[in-house]
Amino acid sequence: MTSQNDNSSVNKVWFITGASRGFGRIWADAALKRGDKVAATARTLTSIADLREKYGENVLTLELDVTKPDQVKKAVTQAHQHFGRLDIVLNNAGYSLIGTIEEAEADDVRALFETNIFGTLAVIQAALPLLRKQGSGHILGTSSGVGHVTLPVIGYYCSSKWAFEAIHESLASEVQPFGIKVTIIEPGPYATEFGSQESLKFAAGLDIYTDFKTQFFEKLKKGERGDPEATPQALFQIVDTEHPPLRFNLGSQNLPWVRAAYADRLATWEAWESVSNSAQGDPK
Repeated sequence: MTSQNDNSSVNKVWFITGASRGFGRIWADAALKRGDKVAATARTLTSIADLREKYGENVLTLELDVTKPDQVKKAVTQAHQHFGRLDIVLNNAGYSLIGTIEEAEADDVRALFETNIFGTLAVIQAALPLLRKQGSGHILGTSSGVGHVTLPVIGYYCSSKWAFEAIHESLASEVQPFGIKVTIIEPGPYATEFGSQESLKFAAGLDIYTDFKTQFFEKLKKGERGDPEATPQALFQIVDTEHPPLRFNLGSQNLPWVRAAYADRLATWEAWESVSNSAQGDPK
């Protein structure tokens, strides 16, 4: 673990999307409790109104639908003007589409990417000119273990997180010269509201997959879930350190899973290496 720098004791200013529930709510509340300032956003102001009541001037609550770029730019600009700077921009808004690859309609997939990818991009693109002018900032994105390894039935959600990972990895290289940091937060399974109806959308089902999906969900129910309330201190170590990682597994379950998946991929690539090399042809 990288040691923290002297700035770890300086109160930070956060901009958080999806702050009404789940990790977004827990992290917003924890940041405010430690004395940071937070621009907390959600689709409806009523869902985050109590933050204002609890923390007063340290919180700015903003209504924000990340699929509306004009609203995103207005919210980011308003937060920056209100607090005078933004230290951490945390993209947390997102949801999962439940359905097999065959079942989901194209419109379902487009809507998923509008929030999980294009909404995220809107926030990043609105924030970057402000962070560049500051010469500092830390962009955080809530991804998932399925940003590396896929599961059936949520394949489109997995695909959105693979895209999310690639975008942030490229972004990290592009903005490093401007003093801007990027970290992808990759939670494993946690007992958050992410499994609620508000965070899930269901594709129209086909009878042929009913048994398969029933078995899949039964297996998920038996799996261990982490305590989301245990996560803030780990997140604070990431934002307080001078050299944060590009990727950070949240919880203990991802790394063994990802390690096994990559070992399998390497073994497959190596088994077919001679065939792959034969397709290279003569050097030109």
